[in-house]
Amino acid sequence: MPNVLSNLENNVLTITINRPDKLNALNQATLHELNDIINQAKDDDQTAAIIITGSGDKAFVAGADISELATTDAMSGMKFSRYGQSVFNNIENCGKPVIAAINGFALGGGCELAMACHLRIASDNAKFGQPEIKLGVIPGFGGTQRLTRLVGKGKSMEMNLLGDMVSADKAEQIGLANWVVSQGELMATVNKIAQQLANSAPIAISMTIDAINKGLECALPDALDYEVKAFGICCASTDKNEGTSAFLEKRKAEFKGK
Repeated sequence: MPNVLSNLENNVLTITINRPDKLNALNQATLHELNDIINQAKDDDQTAAIIITGSGDKAFVAGADISELATTDAMSGMKFSRYGQSVFNNIENCGKPVIAAINGFALGGGCELAMACHLRIASDNAKFGQPEIKLGVIPGFGGTQRLTRLVGKGKSMEMNLLGDMVSADKAEQIGLANWVVSQGELMATVNKIAQQLANSAPIAISMTIDAINKGLECALPDALDYEVKAFGICCASTDKNEGTSAFLEKRKAEFKGK
């Protein structure tokens, strides 16, 4: 049985981390499978939006696989960290909108995976946390950096230093989750939002993701200059012509990604 499942329907690719007996913990094999699917999705014209979730009703991803972590030394640990970061960077910069459907524990590597996604929708039973400190290590897949960018330095220090879990409602309050819904409504809500994204203009979606991501890494004048260029790319697209025509004609736009 694969560690990661995928299913494409109505231009929405649903990726499921499929290790329920391990609370969907991430080992190296799982990371490789996830990365392969993301790479395929990037080049697939039929994939317009992506959902990542976990198998079962207990966990999104409960962290890295501790049995692997227990045997790492400095060199193998750095290699594991670098690869995990590269997978999550790939998700963050894949150019297609990725939604984390957080159906339970999102701890350690699971919280880091959720933060690499562009939107995070959590069920009301979800728990978030970076508990690595309790194992004598720090987050290795971007947790010290993405969490700080999402919730600010103070709250990131608290979550990383104490390693305690926060509820879904608290995660929404601090900006870690975008929405919280009941467990029974999670996938229906996520699919509705994913379909809205899939029906949007692909070039504009990609440029939006790129502009926001790049803007966090550079000075404001440079970020604004990038926005100007991205705006120009959108204005040169057939989708812009379709979008403005549809608005003026009071009809639904049919975007083609051109």
